[in-house]
Amino acid sequence: MEYKNITDIRNEIQQNVGRDVNLKANMGRRKMYESSGTIEKVYPSIFVVRLDNDTKGCVSFSYSDVLTKTVMISYKN
Repeated sequence: MEYKNITDIRNEIQQNVGRDVNLKANMGRRKMYESSGTIEKVYPSIFVVRLDNDTKGCVSFSYSDVLTKTVMISYKN
């Protein structure tokens, strides 16, 4: 999905709190991180995703990561 600004991204993620997502993050130097989880909390500059994998941890990303396509989010049905 194409976003025009950070406010659009924040509003969409805020509307989908509690929804399951697939994450694909570019960690640099040809390293990609892929996982699935649930959007847990939304803050003014970041959002938190609780992971479903074996570590059961949390990761946080900024809205600018989504805008610059460092992090790609796709929603599960």
